[in-house]
Amino acid sequence: MDARIQQSVVANLSARPAPVEVGPFVIGVDPGTDSPHINYATPRPGVPISAADVSALVAAFRQVGRKPRLEYVSSTAPGLEALLGAAGFAVEARHDYLVCVPGSLTVPSTPDGYDVREPVTAEEIAALIRAQNEAFGGEPVATEADVARVKRLQAAGGIAIVAVASDGTCAGGGQAVPPGNNVSEVAGIAVRDQHRRRGLAGAITAAVAGALFRGGAEIAWLEASGEDSWRVYERVGFRPAGKRLYLVLD
Repeated sequence: MDARIQQSVVANLSARPAPVEVGPFVIGVDPGTDSPHINYATPRPGVPISAADVSALVAAFRQVGRKPRLEYVSSTAPGLEALLGAAGFAVEARHDYLVCVPGSLTVPSTPDGYDVREPVTAEEIAALIRAQNEAFGGEPVATEADVARVKRLQAAGGIAIVAVASDGTCAGGGQAVPPGNNVSEVAGIAVRDQHRRRGLAGAITAAVAGALFRGGAEIAWLEASGEDSWRVYERVGFRPAGKRLYLVLD
């Protein structure tokens, strides 16, 4: 499972607007943003990596004007953490990832007063992005580049889901990247403060995963940021499967 999840990350980054191949690594570069959470690198699973490869990776990040940062499934590059540490990288986080397959997905009822669906118009997509940014502690804004990024995701087979309250306001939403080898990452599951504790996060997560499976995906995976989200994901059918590692060079 680890190798399959890691290969899906490689596929996702390779589909960025301007990916950069650096030896055993791929950097997913998006010219529309300098966010290190979008512009990061990952290793190809099972490929030998040397200190020279790491140096070349850092140089490639500098050349494209992005902060050197990696995300990967730990077991697929067992010696990489030590090499990165020797090059000055620091561990940003260690996370468990969870997986769901069609047979384990449990779809809860949508809470009363909400509609959970795919956004169609640019304004609906912008509302989704603003809600996600607000829910994660950022400014509730959405740029044209942000909207274009979600439109590209949808056009390539990815999923975007928005939760709309009965008064027309966006309560939250979530996304999934286009499947690579029938595997997709679910991300950005967010509910604005005033709409929490009503079951929306589970309904959004299940809607994203369900749309993936109807499109032919075999595995959906995600990471939980805390105990509350872990419980939400387990209730809709996600189960712990492996470890992921984040490292950054400041």
